[in-house]
Amino acid sequence: MNLPNKLTLLRVAMIPVFVILASQEVIWTQLGAALVFIIACVTDYLDGEIARKRNLVTNFGKFADPIADKLLVMSAIVVLVDQQRMPAWVCICILAREFAISGFRLVAVTGGKVIAAGKLGKIKTVTQMISVIMLLLFVPIHKEPLLGDVGMIAAEVMMYISLFFTIWSGTDYIVRNYDCIRDM
Repeated sequence: MNLPNKLTLLRVAMIPVFVILASQEVIWTQLGAALVFIIACVTDYLDGEIARKRNLVTNFGKFADPIADKLLVMSAIVVLVDQQRMPAWVCICILAREFAISGFRLVAVTGGKVIAAGKLGKIKTVTQMISVIMLLLFVPIHKEPLLGDVGMIAAEVMMYISLFFTIWSGTDYIVRNYDCIRDM
């Protein structure tokens, strides 16, 4: 197994650690959860860079990397909803987009077409990850906000920016690849 694939598996292994830390209401566990999430996000960047630069792209990596990303972000937003740091309807929109696009990809693959992630999808992932980090750090569970109201407002704005890119990238993906399902 090559290094990029090991990094992908490491990202998946970090998810339970993140969830356990994020589920606690103590400030140090919240900071630890944010740190684990940031490290997991860095592994996402590194595995792609290393795979492309060293020509280590594998079918396992093409399959596992996007699943690891989705598991990481989905786990985080479910925890954030549980802690009332994110509205449930935002979580539902994000989850719906991910399930719809995953289903769309399955239909495309049965038709012999593999659709790579586009630029908007990558922007969506980055904005979601930044949003999660900001919500973890700046929207407290029961304590005073780390940066006061400014931090809370910035985190909410980032959450809505990520929601915008989630919806836009999903819509763009379906429109650009509609031919995959049109004749079915």
